[in-house]
Amino acid sequence: MEHLDEQMLQWSSRLRDDLMILPPESNRLGSAISVEVAGLSAEAKQRVRDASLIPLEARIEELRAFQGWMDLVRQSEPLPVVVRAQVITQNYICFVYLGEACFRVLSKELPSGSVAKKCCKFLTDNPVRAFRNAIAHSNWRYLPDFSGLEFWAKKGGDQSELPTRFIVLQQDLSFWQALARCTAYSSFLSL
Repeated sequence: MEHLDEQMLQWSSRLRDDLMILPPESNRLGSAISVEVAGLSAEAKQRVRDASLIPLEARIEELRAFQGWMDLVRQSEPLPVVVRAQVITQNYICFVYLGEACFRVLSKELPSGSVAKKCCKFLTDNPVRAFRNAIAHSNWRYLPDFSGLEFWAKKGGDQSELPTRFIVLQQDLSFWQALARCTAYSSFLSL
C-alpha cells in the first residue's frame, strides 16, 4: 500500500477539505482503507464478494490490465486519438465499472465515519454520481479548450427532472480518478 499512499499524498489537502479525512489517514489513504476493509467481519467480506457475478480475482486482473494500459500510454508520446481513448477507458473504469463493482457494494458493509466509507460515499454521490451517469449515458464532451469536460445529468432520481449541465476541470477529474483507483485497489486487495 506504500505506493498508493505515495500516489495519494499529493491529494491529502483535498481529502481533508472535500472528504473530511484528517491526518494521519489523509497522508496514507491506501493503507487506511486497506486496514479498514481487512478488518471487516468474514461475513461482511463474503457479502461483498457474493454481490458480484464476476470473481474478485477477475476484477483485480482487470484493474491490473487497466493500469498496464495507463502506464503504456504514459510512457509513450501518444497521439491525440490515443489520449482520447485513454480518457474514455479511464472514466469508464473509475466511475462506471468500479462504482458498480466496488463502491456501492462495499459502502453497505463499512462502518459509518470510516475512511473507506467516506471515499465510497464521495465516489457515489454528486457530482461524481452525475458524472458517472453522464459517462454511462454518453452525455459528455470535452470543453473547447480541453481543460476539462462538460456533462449533463439529473441531480436526483425524479424522472421528470431535466438534466443539469456540469463542468469538471481536469484537476478535479484527476483527483476523482486517483481516489477511485486507490479505493478500489486498497479494497479489493484486502478482501
